[in-house]
This record gives sequence, structure tokens and C-alpha cells, in this order.
Amino acid sequence: MSLANTLNLGCACQTLEASRLREQLETSPALQGLTAQLAHTHPHLFSATAVFLDADVRAQIADAVTALERVIALPAWRAQALARAHPIAQADWGPAGVFMGYDFHLANHGPKLIEINSNAGGALLNAALARAHRACCGTSPAEPQDTPPALDTLFSDMFHSEWQAQRGNVPLRNVLIVDDAPAQQYLAPEFEMARALMAARGCLAVVADPRELQWHSGALWHPALPPGMPVDLVYNRLTDFYLQDPGHEALQHAYQAGAAVVTPNPRTHAVYANKRNLIALSDPTQLEAWGVRAADRATLQAVVPTTQVVTTKNADALWAQRRALFFKPAAGFSARAAYRGDKLTRRVWADILAGDYVAQITVPPSERLVQVDGQPTRLKLDLRAYTYRGQIQFLAARTWAGQTTNFRTEGGGFSPVVVLPSLPLSLGGTNRVIGTA
Repeated sequence: MSLANTLNLGCACQTLEASRLREQLETSPALQGLTAQLAHTHPHLFSATAVFLDADVRAQIADAVTALERVIALPAWRAQALARAHPIAQADWGPAGVFMGYDFHLANHGPKLIEINSNAGGALLNAALARAHRACCGTSPAEPQDTPPALDTLFSDMFHSEWQAQRGNVPLRNVLIVDDAPAQQYLAPEFEMARALMAARGCLAVVADPRELQWHSGALWHPALPPGMPVDLVYNRLTDFYLQDPGHEALQHAYQAGAAVVTPNPRTHAVYANKRNLIALSDPTQLEAWGVRAADRATLQAVVPTTQVVTTKNADALWAQRRALFFKPAAGFSARAAYRGDKLTRRVWADILAGDYVAQITVPPSERLVQVDGQPTRLKLDLRAYTYRGQIQFLAARTWAGQTTNFRTEGGGFSPVVVLPSLPLSLGGTNRVIGTA
């Protein structure tokens, strides 16, 4: 058993410092009271227990992201991804998409890519959480170890980079953080953190519902901005990835016209996050035909579980194999309408056949020992690499119990990741509870 697994299954230390978390969350006067609000409305958002990761697994994840980015950059890849995408995805204005998320399960033989998210939430919350944990069991504190100003600069620079990719050196004046009924979204507190982040860089920053937007005179407008100032940049948190909802019409027009910088955008979802992309990423023969280098094919073969589209033609075979499969909607998100094959009923199977689904070889998540009411309890865990333009910004984990990831589990939630040094450490047993601090 690896050192990380030994610690994850043997160390139940609770290392979250509440006062430190408050400092990291409430970084501006506008965010005062956020910690108390989250404790009341989001009791299972943050875990008090960190997740450990071996240095070689961290390196494998970085190699996988690099290989994935090289493949996705190929003209042949983009052509096939865009050929089956909504027409709005054809527009390419330059932005790459902020907060890309690569999600992994940690299997015995290395990390396995479960999905790619072009709209990965939680980055700002996880960054604050990581800085609020203390060290335990002789390990270093959780990553990232950047000071708050350095990490805030990393994130705000990312938004400015998106702006410059489309607008060059024109000054960025305002940013809208956009989602449907934003105050009702589960991660609404993060919208306020994003607003405070960009306001600290001198931008007018507004959290907005897309139905408040107006499209006229070749520009996108919002009533909270000064008269005569159109919207510059939209931080897009919508899960209507192709802006098809009638309430998103103004944003759709602005994106199609290039009148506002939208990040992430429909093109980002099409070339990265549509789950049909996992089919090609797990097909070495197809990758070779596209000219993918042998080393990258080997990396992806080791990391991406075999995935196939669900059709009426292969329905009988997939039903027979269902206990080894996980079924996901091709354009879905956040494990919604996703199903473990061993839990399928005939009624749900009929819904899957009527929808647009893929079937992926199941990779059981690894586990993390936590304290729940003083009792050691094992929860499932997955890992997310937040990236921008192929560079990992930092790692975060989620721990939960149940069929799919959730924030309803006592002792679970977002967890910081501690990358262990490569040096061996004797812990005197693999299943012993090492600490309950």
C-alpha cells in the first residue's frame, strides 16, 4: 500500500482551523459574515480532514493533463468535436476557458480520468480551504501554499488573460458573474468571492442573472453598470452550455457577435467537456489515426477508462455488462442523471436509451477515513485538478457517501490535498487510526 493510501485509511486527524478559514474566506469587507452563512446553509461543504496524495501520482496527473491538452489542440480532434456540437460552438474568439477541471479517481494502478469539466466550480472555495488546514502526521500543510495575494493574483490574471486573448491591450473595465437565479445556486457564495476578487483588481464586478442582460446596438448591457458602459467580460457559470434557453438570448447574441468576452464558452465545452469526447480519448486506434504521439497514446490508455456511446444497437450488450459500467449524459454535469450500472432499474434504463448517454468502465473511488461523531468512518473520494491553458493551478478533493458525489455527507465535502514527499515513512500498520486531532 502506498504512503498516501496508508494515511488516507489510517489518519483521521481533523486539521481544519475555523478561525483560519474565516480569515481566508472573508478577505474583504464585502465578504464579512460569509463563514457563518456557510455554516448555516452549507453544513457539509467543507471537510475537516485533508486528503493525501503521493508525489508520483501528482506527477502522473500532470502528465495526463499535458497529454490531454496536446490531443485536444490537434486540428483533427477539434474538427470531430465541433462537427457534432451545436453550431454556436464554431465561434472561436480566443479565450480558453477559466477554471478547467480534470476529475480523477485514484485506482490501485494510478489515477483514472472520470470526466473533464469546462465549468468547474469550487476553485475559490477550495483555495481558501487549503490555506486553512494545519499539518498533521509529520506532513506539510495542504497545497497550495501560496500566500493569499499570490493565489488571488493567479486567478485574476487568468481572467485578464482571457480578456486579452480577445481584446488585446484594451483595459478591462467590468466583469459579470452570470448564472440563473444566482442567489439560489448552491455555490452562490463563490460568486461573491469572484466578485470581490475582480473588484480588488479595479474592475466593476456584478453578480447577475442572464435574464437581466439586454442586447442592442451591437453590445451587451446590464442595468447595474454605468450608463453607456456595455458588458466587457462574462464569467459564465451557466450549465446551459450552448446558450439555448430563451432566457439566455441576449448572452447568446453577444457571444455570437464577439461583443462580450465569455469564459468558459460553448466552444470550450464542445472541445473539452462533452462526455462523448471520452470515447475518442479511450480509443488508441483512433488517436493513432489522428497522429497522436505514441507516448501520449500510452498515457491516455493508462488514464482514460474505456468509454462508448449508448445506442439501441448495443443496448443488449451494455445491459448485460451494466454492473461494470457507469452511465452519464453526454452533456451532463455534477453527476446529475448519472447512474451506476449495478443500481440500474429497467425504468431508468429506458430513460438512458431515450437520452444521449455514454457508458464508461466503472473505476471505484478510493476512500478516506474521517471522524463522524467521534467514530472513524470511510468516505469515497475523488480528485480535481483545476487548470488553465494546460497548467495545473492546484488540486482539490471531494469526500462523500452514496452513489454519486454530493455535499450531503456528514464529515464530507471539499477537502484540501496534501502532496506527500517521495521519502518513505513508517507508520506501523496500514489500518490503524493514527490521529484524531
